[in-house]
Parts: sequence; structure tokens; C-alpha cells
Amino acid sequence: MKAISLYSIVPVRALARESAEQNTQMLFGETCQITAASEDARWYQVRLDGDGQEGWVDAKMVTPMTDKEYRAYRKAYASAAVVVFPMAYAMSENNGQTIPLTAGTCLPDYQDGRFSVLGVGFRIDPGMVAVQPLVLNEQNLLQAVRFFLNVPYLWGGRNALGMDCSGFTQVVMGLFGKRLLRNASEQATQGRTVTDLNKAKAGDLAFFDHQDGRISHVGIIIDSSRIIHCSGRVKVEKLDATGIWSAERGDYTHHLVRIQRV
Repeated sequence: MKAISLYSIVPVRALARESAEQNTQMLFGETCQITAASEDARWYQVRLDGDGQEGWVDAKMVTPMTDKEYRAYRKAYASAAVVVFPMAYAMSENNGQTIPLTAGTCLPDYQDGRFSVLGVGFRIDPGMVAVQPLVLNEQNLLQAVRFFLNVPYLWGGRNALGMDCSGFTQVVMGLFGKRLLRNASEQATQGRTVTDLNKAKAGDLAFFDHQDGRISHVGIIIDSSRIIHCSGRVKVEKLDATGIWSAERGDYTHHLVRIQRV
């Protein structure tokens, strides 16, 4: 069975209970496959269409779709516009109520400030939306990320009020038409490797490891000496061949192991 999120953000948890770890989040309009249900039917086990992540969602926070609805929606979603500002508001043409939409939310059947989801029309400020992916260069990258500065770290977060490191890269790179997997270790398998930091370009992804060698952190390179990443909060810090230098702490916080261009 297929389902869609009609809420701004839906937590996807490791287990079928509210207290369980949040693995990731579904944004408004994102779809999933329901693969199982809890014994009391209050929770669905799902696999997200966007990046394949799996987990449990509160059953009342997703809306089941027929196969016909799903096929038509996915066709429209493939060429959807996208919210490019950290937060925007859409108004339902059915009842006049508004819903907050975070950056990275895709808007199917968008045209001139209007989009529709399952037959319901919505209005949104066209200035908050990109109809085509942004061109990836240093100027556009800096323009896109400036409103994300100081967004706090949240494990599993993918929204403008709380993100983890790979949630941040996934959302921001999505504005440029780059579809990333969910976790840093997964994102490190995408694209091609850049062997020298001096050859890195704006938008390349830099990956960092724990002492055991596992990739545990990711950020977006601005240029060969600066990176923007989410660690405690979204911030710009110095990058060199060793890793990320924190002026606040006066030492290196992350060890550079790989650069990928997607």
C-alpha cells in the first residue's frame, strides 16, 4: 500500500512508539510504501520513495493512496517545483487554512503560485519557489544557505528548525537538483571522488570519520578553505587537508577522509 504525508513534517522512527529514536522525517507531499502495520494498527512500517529509508510512522500522520492516485501523483512529482527558503506558507483553496512548508518541499503541478495535491489546490508566494533546480556555483550556494545559518542540530531532522548533518546536505543539494541518499555514509558512495582539496568546487561534499574509520559527518564545500555543515548548528568553518578547524574551540573537530562531487 502507498501513502503520502500531508503534514509539514512527519517523524520516521526506529520503532513503533513515540519515544523511539527519530531516524529521519517525511516532508509534506512525500510518499512512501507501507510494508507492515503494528498489531494495534496505530503505526505503519514504511519505506520512503525519496531515499529508501525505512522506519515507523504514526498511522494517523500519513494518508493511504490508491494505485491510480499514486501513479498520477508520482508522475507530477517528478517535475515538481521546490520550496527554496527555509520556511514558506501555503494556503488551501478548500478551507483557507495555511500550512508551513520547509525548504526542500516539492510542489507538484506548480504554476504561477499554485500547486495541487490529491485534487486539493494550494496557493504559495512564488518568490519562495524555484521552478527549475538552481545552478550550482559558489554564488548561488552562498545565497541558498545563508538563511540556514544557526539552524540547530537535530538527530534525524530535515527541516529549517532542526537538521542533522546529512539532512542538511540532502535538503540543500536537492535545491540544485542533486538527489542524495539519507545518511553520510550513504552519501559518500554517490558521485565521483575529488582527490585533492585544491581541486574542490562549491557544492562538493566533504566527509569525515570517527576514530574507528566510519564516516560519520558530511558538509558542503564552499571553496578550498571553507565548509558549511551542521554540527551543533549550521555554520561556516575553516577547512583544510586535515579537516574542519573550529575557531571557537581552537582545534580540529572533524578529520577529512573523502570529497565527492555529485
